[in-house]
Amino acid sequence: MKIFRFDKEVSKRITQFDSNFWMSRITATEEPVHIGCMHIEVGGIVGFHQAVTDQLFLVVSGEGWVRGEDEERISIKAGEAAFWVDGEWHESGSENGMTTIVIESTKLAPSTVLQAKQD
Repeated sequence: MKIFRFDKEVSKRITQFDSNFWMSRITATEEPVHIGCMHIEVGGIVGFHQAVTDQLFLVVSGEGWVRGEDEERISIKAGEAAFWVDGEWHESGSENGMTTIVIESTKLAPSTVLQAKQD
């Protein structure tokens, strides 16, 4: 067994698209699947940009907001996830900080396994 770290101390600061967050890459595969951990600090933002593939954004701690191509910010918290399709413009951020796991792949189908949020 090996133990690996993905905490903020081993992450890289991301500033593209006027962003302000920290990313720890977890793994990438040959079938292009990329998995990473985002550390979005107080007031942090993942700037408005186009998804390069389907993307699942799973909040593991804290809370924040997400948005798609419209300007409406939707609250999101630990235990909830957002899904954006390839080419979809999107943005996310947090007033109080949040940590997320991000999975990017052309083979994602979250609606077949995840339960939709009930408002």
